[in-house]
Amino acid sequence: MSTAQVPPVTSIGIPRITAGYDEYGRLDLQAHQEVHGGFAALSSGELIGLADRIELRGRGGAGFPFARKVRAVIDSCKRQDLPPVIVVNATEGEPPSWKDKAILTRGPHLILDGAALAAAALDAEEIVIGIADDGIGQNSLTAALAERKMPCPTRIVTVPHRFISGEGGALVRGINGEAHIPPGRKVRSSDNGVMGLPTLLSNAETYSQLAIAARLGPWEYNSVGIPEEPGTVMLTVGGSATNPAVVEAPSGTPLMDVLAMCGADIGPGLLVGGYHGKWISAEQAETVTISRKGFAKVGGTLGAGMLIPIGSKTCALGEVAQVVQYLAGESAGQCGPCRLGLPDLARAVTLVSLGGSALEQVRQAAGLVKGRGACSHPDGTSRFALSALEVFAKDVEAHANGEGCGKQVRGILPLPYTAEKGARKLALDWSRCDGHGLCSAVAPEIIRLDHNGFPAFPQTPLPPWLEDGARKAVNVCPALALRLIDPATAAH
Repeated sequence: MSTAQVPPVTSIGIPRITAGYDEYGRLDLQAHQEVHGGFAALSSGELIGLADRIELRGRGGAGFPFARKVRAVIDSCKRQDLPPVIVVNATEGEPPSWKDKAILTRGPHLILDGAALAAAALDAEEIVIGIADDGIGQNSLTAALAERKMPCPTRIVTVPHRFISGEGGALVRGINGEAHIPPGRKVRSSDNGVMGLPTLLSNAETYSQLAIAARLGPWEYNSVGIPEEPGTVMLTVGGSATNPAVVEAPSGTPLMDVLAMCGADIGPGLLVGGYHGKWISAEQAETVTISRKGFAKVGGTLGAGMLIPIGSKTCALGEVAQVVQYLAGESAGQCGPCRLGLPDLARAVTLVSLGGSALEQVRQAAGLVKGRGACSHPDGTSRFALSALEVFAKDVEAHANGEGCGKQVRGILPLPYTAEKGARKLALDWSRCDGHGLCSAVAPEIIRLDHNGFPAFPQTPLPPWLEDGARKAVNVCPALALRLIDPATAAH
């Protein structure tokens, strides 16, 4: 039950969800009860009333009111005369996010408490907990289930550790034995979810917050944070932070306080809300408080609580290009905007990062996918890309005029593939290259020709889905100047 892969956990103010972490490390059932105490079961009406009074919203990104979800499930159960299923989404497939894994590995009983409260109130058929297949938190959760009795059968389902596998519809499909991708059409899990039953689906932190509120009651729960968004928020602070951490903070906390705690060098911009979130400038960051309303004032989003400062020592455009390439590869491939539009967007952003004048291509590609996808993936990806070009406008200009920003891509924005994990990169033997240009014709999404007619490409590990194109470019090079290398091996 190692927690070594999870960042340190800390808090601003008195911890709630993270209470006991410093003392116990991981809370088994006995430690959990000593720290949090017991709670009384709730009826369905009491559950809705509690969620309403504490303004509980989903903490997985969308921020949908929890009480409305419960009402929708109850109405569907009555209409169809079927029992519900409770689903906990603890998959956390987005590379920069660690808050749910922190709870899984350190305080799993709080997640189970929340799920048990909902299951007992709704007389559920089953509880299903979805986690990623990276193994983080699975042993901890399994051990916690073995220590206690749940109100109905409870099982753990693992899903591929991919960006789109954690989307609600994709999780339900995966639990049902289908492909772990979002459905091609809008399906309400409250009407037709796991095994065709009405399904209450929410994020792991959401159920943990529910368990805290059931113990404290609405008045005490609302005594922390701001009135319209009471309680605490779980945040993942990464990027350029010298002390990356999962932070529990009261809503309304100044953003700069959280970043200062983690030693974050903001640089020109900060990504808020994750890879479907938005970039904000350093100046905007100084005005933000931690809340949905606070981020909305600067056009950002709290999302699933990810705060990723880019820092002043990395090539922001190169980092952004890598992430857009990754997001394009994470497409479910079931609609045109994803299958065709996102690769076009990735190529255009990559060209901008390499100094090409492709700004209008980026805007055009983003415009073609926005609002047209079968799920939110195209919209989120275009928002990420467009806001980056706006915040990093000075870097765009520097790259376009040939000077560049003078910085290297350092992996500030985490990806599931790296040189250490076996990803390869392109390398060029300049003594052999004659500038034939065949490589750019074969793999235009990776290679372009500079103003002298020689190939230019990112000096970073390639996403696995681009390796085939890179290999074809290597094979067509008549001078044998281009090759694929293993950066980790080459470094030695």
